Amino acid sequence: MIVLGIESSCDETGIALYDTERGLRGHAVHSQVAMHEAYGGVVPELASRDHVRRLIPLLRKVLAEAQARLEDIDAIAYTAGPGLAGALLVGASFAASLALARGIPALPVHHLEGHLLSPLLSADPPDFPFVALLVSGGHTQLMRVTGVGEYALLGESLDDAAGEAFDKTAKLLGLGYPGGPQVARLAARGQPGRCKLPRPMLHSGDFDFSFSGLKTAVLTAVRKQTLDDAGRADLAAEFQEAVTEVLVTKALAAVRAQNMQRLVVAGGVGANLRLRERLNTEAAQQGVRVYYPELELCTDNGAMIAFCGAQRLLAGARAETSGVFSVRPRWPLQELMESPLPPLC
Repeated sequence: MIVLGIESSCDETGIALYDTERGLRGHAVHSQVAMHEAYGGVVPELASRDHVRRLIPLLRKVLAEAQARLEDIDAIAYTAGPGLAGALLVGASFAASLALARGIPALPVHHLEGHLLSPLLSADPPDFPFVALLVSGGHTQLMRVTGVGEYALLGESLDDAAGEAFDKTAKLLGLGYPGGPQVARLAARGQPGRCKLPRPMLHSGDFDFSFSGLKTAVLTAVRKQTLDDAGRADLAAEFQEAVTEVLVTKALAAVRAQNMQRLVVAGGVGANLRLRERLNTEAAQQGVRVYYPELELCTDNGAMIAFCGAQRLLAGARAETSGVFSVRPRWPLQELMESPLPPLC
């Protein structure tokens, strides 16, 4: 079965073809970073219009890469939420129209489930069960994963997610968009510990997170003194170290509490090199194996949507064939845990 994946939840347009027998046949992503950089963040209307421009050229590119035709596609998976309403509608309407024209099913996919399963696309995928640290721009969650569609929430951010804290800290330090990579680059020139920041909820006794106070601590540090380039780099390094310490400590504690030896890290923040370095070191000391998606699959992409859709279809999920579609800009991942697998759409 060949599944076309379409991702358009925010500021990346992703198209991919996944073959349940041969694996990932091809994928392409267009990032809108350059377009939104001038505004310091994503402009929803511009994002939606750019998705319209990119979908067909990307589809043609992926089909050529995979040496496939539209007639070879058996089903289409598209991101139905969460995300920007207009951006989601572009991808969903494109998917539903193409599916109706071809007489094949279209399946709505949860964006975060795509991230959650993306490490299974790597050359050395993890076996079930595992604990997953889902850490992206808008979400920070720890999940117990025992199979496709079999998820249990262990803990989550009570306010700002880690990615949001990176973005807000970047603005406080006078850095551009996107904030995460900018802070990481500045932190590489600094020394953590020269200005001390808190480690929120590090010893809370649960698996929840809170990063809004850390962002406020950065604001206080910026207002207290005029920072030169070295001072800004030190503050960025300390901020990155604080976030990393909390994520690593809680993730490994969750693995121990679940009596597991496998930890999966997914989402855009999972590409942070300092997080990977510290997690790999401390996990190895505790006999835990850590799995990541390929770096190119950490950010939003069509490959994870195509793969997730394929796994859902193989597990018996129903898909729409009438051309009817809907999107859910706010779609809690918990809802996938509360319902059996088939009625996804």
